[in-house]
Order: sequence, then structure tokens, then C-alpha cells
Amino acid sequence: MKGLKRYIFGITILGLATLSVQCKSDKKADTEKTAAAEKALVTIEKSEYGTTAKGEKVESYKLKNQNGMEVDIITFGGRITDLKVPNKEGVSENVVIGFTSLAQYEKENPFFGALIGRYGNRIAKGKFSLDGKEYQLAINNAPNALHGGPQGYFNVVWKADEVKSGETASLKLSYLSKDMEEGYPGNLQVFVTYTLTNDNQLDVLYEASTDKKTVVNLTQHSYFNLSGDFTKTILDHELTLNADKLVPVDATLIPTGKLDDVANTPFDFRTPKLIGKDIAAKNEQLEKGKGYDHCWVLNNPEKGKTIIAKVYHAASGRVLEMTTDEPGIQFYSGNFLDGTLPTRDGKTYAHRTGLCLETEHYPDSPNQKNFPTTVLNPGEKYKTKTTFKFSVQK
Repeated sequence: MKGLKRYIFGITILGLATLSVQCKSDKKADTEKTAAAEKALVTIEKSEYGTTAKGEKVESYKLKNQNGMEVDIITFGGRITDLKVPNKEGVSENVVIGFTSLAQYEKENPFFGALIGRYGNRIAKGKFSLDGKEYQLAINNAPNALHGGPQGYFNVVWKADEVKSGETASLKLSYLSKDMEEGYPGNLQVFVTYTLTNDNQLDVLYEASTDKKTVVNLTQHSYFNLSGDFTKTILDHELTLNADKLVPVDATLIPTGKLDDVANTPFDFRTPKLIGKDIAAKNEQLEKGKGYDHCWVLNNPEKGKTIIAKVYHAASGRVLEMTTDEPGIQFYSGNFLDGTLPTRDGKTYAHRTGLCLETEHYPDSPNQKNFPTTVLNPGEKYKTKTTFKFSVQK
């Protein structure tokens, strides 16, 4: 009997010990699981940014992941004001042009960081026709209309909603562009969603619907300098564009209607090439644009999956890769930056200290029958997505 009691007692002690070890193991697993979840978290923080001259409140949202990437977006113009990504040493620095105050964004500027609409790029003489009716737009880039007009989407306050899912964070902006605003027909309900992931990817999703036949061409107008030093030009950046053809332009930067091969021209970026290599070459198109300010026709067999543009800066090691389902991309080499606009640290943005890569339909498409259409009808949904993916190459 005593032996049996000792046996039962021993079994009980062993069971308690096993249970204790199991509890500790489960607690450790839970702790590790919680830590992993926290590590994967992408956050979004809201703050007050300022008040417009019209008395409208403007907010700022910071999207931040666990790999050193931060994106700051304000509701005025849906502008990206700051975008920090790591270099090859792991140091995160801002790589987009921007200002420090709302008042500066309200002044005339070359669309720094802004959402562009109702029509990105130029429309010849500010005119187009739909179903036999001619529409006259505001002329803000004489003799043409540019980027939606003088009071385009870059100059309005958007409504913002936060969307969080742990491994991503999104900012969904919305704006109702009223019928005949800037001369465009139809009440256009626009949504633009910025989404940051934990692998340093920023998605920009554009959506719109209309109650009257109209034209739509939305894009994003950030100026990049991957060096993180805005006293330096972007001429030492290496660019690759997956495009065999170019949309040539006339003296006012309106498409001629033709599509030219880039082979054997300064516009051939099908293999990696320094932006500064051919920018001063004797070429009629370069002279018209005062550098690169043209739309390339993308080779995009798997739309949204094929890398259509890549920028590499050797000194910092930073890489930007882009995908889109749009048919074109406007590469602008900052030709009109002239040292008059202030940087964040009291200097000025000099000639070619930033570059733009605007995914879009071709310029002046409403007047060019051979170009992909930009017409949106009632009952249809405009939807397009562009992705900016950052990494390092040592």
C-alpha cells in the first residue's frame, strides 16, 4: 500500500512538472507570437498640419513600417510631403521634394508630391469634344491646359479615412469633382488609396465614377532624388524604362500623333543608363522639352506585374522599381526647377534636383483618335494602380 501511494505521489509530481514546463512553453510561444505580430505592424498616425487661406483644416497622416520606411501625406492635394527609405547602410532619409509649411504648398509650385486630376498632363489649347459638344478648359500652361487646371486636385482638401490591417496601413482619400469644375463635364467621385506594406512598397490605387460622359487621367506627381541630398542633381541616377516607343511632341509639348522608336536616340532607356549621359545631346525633342519631359509607351504585357521603370542611385544604393497597368509614363527631369523654391533646410531646389515618373495615359488623348481612350461613361468604373517599391543594392 505504501509503495502504491509513493507511486501515485510520484506520478502527480511528474504531471505537475510537465504541466509547468508546458505552460512556460506556451507562454514563451505566445510572447514570441506577440513580438512577431508587433514587428509586422504597419502604423498610421494622424496630426494637424495647418489651415488653408480659405479656413479649411488640413491633416497629415504618417504611414510607417518596421523596415525604416515612412510616408507623410497631407489632405491638401493628397500630397506626399515626405518619404523616407533606408540607404545601403540602413540610414533612412527623405527622398522626395517638399516644403515645410502649408502656406508654401498653397503658393504656385510645380505640383510637388500632388495628386493630379481631372486630367494629368496637357490637353491642346484646353479644348476637347465629346459626342459633338466642345468643352473649353482653363488655360494654365499657355496655350494649353495642364494637370487639370489652375485649381486642379492638387489645390483642394480631400476627405481622409484610415484603413488598418496590421501588415499594411492605408489612407483612403476622396473628393467630389463637380460638374463643369475647371470646364470638365460630370460629377466625378474620386478615391485614391495609398497603401504601405512592410516590404517597403507603396501602392497607389485610383478609382472614379461619373454621372455624365467625361475624360479622366489621374496620376501622382512626386519628385524623387534617391541620394537624399537635394543639393545634388538626379543626373547620376541610373534609369531603366521598359518602353520601345516615345510620344513625340511639338513646340508646346503637345503630341504630334505619331509614336517614335527610341532606338538610337537619347530616349532609349531600355537598358540601364545614367540620366545625365544624353540629356545634353543635340536632339530636337530634348530641345523642345529642355531635357526629358516626355511620355514613353510602355511595354507592359503583364499589366501591374511587369517592372516598367527602375531608378538606381549607386552612392546610396537605393533602388526604386515601379509597376502599373497604365499605357504610358511621363519622365520629367526637373528642367524647370530654377533655385527659387525653398528646401526644408533653408536652401533652394536647383535645376534638376528631382525627377518625376508619372504613370498615365498619353497627353492630349481626348484629341488623339489613335491613342488609348480616356473617356469614362456613367455606369463604368475608372480603376488603375501604380506601385512604388524601394530596396537597396550594395
